[in-house]
Amino acid sequence: MARKPTSKKSTRQSAPTSKKTPAHAPKRTSWHTTPRTGAALTSPSSPASYKPAKHTYDVHPGVAMTQDWINKLKEKTGRSLDQWLKLAKASGPTDEKSCRDWLKSEHNLGTNSAWWLAEKAHRPNTLSEDTPEQYLKTAQVYVEDMFAGPKSNLRPLYDTLVKLGRTLGKDVKLCPCKTIVPLYRNHVFAQIKPTTRTRIDLGFCLRGVEASGRLIDTGGQAKNDRITHRIEITTPNDIDDTVRAYLKQAYEADASSSPS
Repeated sequence: MARKPTSKKSTRQSAPTSKKTPAHAPKRTSWHTTPRTGAALTSPSSPASYKPAKHTYDVHPGVAMTQDWINKLKEKTGRSLDQWLKLAKASGPTDEKSCRDWLKSEHNLGTNSAWWLAEKAHRPNTLSEDTPEQYLKTAQVYVEDMFAGPKSNLRPLYDTLVKLGRTLGKDVKLCPCKTIVPLYRNHVFAQIKPTTRTRIDLGFCLRGVEASGRLIDTGGQAKNDRITHRIEITTPNDIDDTVRAYLKQAYEADASSSPS
């Protein structure tokens, strides 16, 4: 995905930056193994017999912010996106790096704004990458790729976690990236990550919570990362009351946060 534009100085034109306990446990299914063995999931017949659920995903906040920046570009800079691209191609340097420098020095644009516009001017085929429509198509591909090949046996666990996340509230947004699927409310409050061939790490934003039992400290709080804790998921029985309680706690803690 392309960089999201930002301003370098207050004197330069601005652009956005992006940075986001259910009552009943999921039913046991035919593809589980003995709880907490760490073994890969297997189907009694064949892993291929499992039909992955079809999920609806949400536009990533970074994409939405880029579109908002594009919509306000003429108001803030005096030129629309199309006008900037035409100017860069007609009057700017012929290579992308020099074009970035030219947009900064000659037109007083911030570093990331100049970077983004230069990229689009010299590689117009990337323009669609930052549209909601293209992102939603790509999101499906991200998930398919994440759970392909040796990690395909983790797909049933992923589907269960997605359904569980959706039960928390209508404001939950799932916005897949290449290697993780973050869950947003106002910010990322949890994430699903297929870490190994046999394990999904369900991460949480639980600031101020002491790690205990299955809840592992990721070191994220000390580094000011969003994800501060995780629980390892290897079987359906791992998605239990403990997981549901921590997921609900992380969701509720983000209720009063301001979107970033």
